Amino acid sequence: MTDTLPTQTFRVTRADLVRYCGASGDFNTIHWSERIAKSVGLPGVIAHGMYTMALAGRAVTAWAGAPDAVVEFGVRFSRPVPVPDTDEGTEVVVTGVIKEVTDDGLTKLELTATCGGEKVLSLARATIRKG
Repeated sequence: MTDTLPTQTFRVTRADLVRYCGASGDFNTIHWSERIAKSVGLPGVIAHGMYTMALAGRAVTAWAGAPDAVVEFGVRFSRPVPVPDTDEGTEVVVTGVIKEVTDDGLTKLELTATCGGEKVLSLARATIRKG
């Protein structure tokens, strides 16, 4: 068993944010209006926190091999993910380390999610049951 989660990189564009707005029902203007986002002190349009968390969750489920292998998953949001109005958008990079394998077959992970070199999630942890 390896002690690290393979690095996974997720591209995030404004189009992704618009789709997420529709899927989640969260149409807060900071997720699509540059003018409003800047007027409230943000660097520009930012990704939804739950979208960022979902990207980390995708990395965990890919590594675990199945969504139902995730027993526990939690994060705290430490920084926003600014998404520029370009075709490239931005990238969220997710890495992880195995912290413990329990006697009952659970693997505890500590995750790191960054954007532009800045940590965007803190206390990001997952527990999985590898099949």
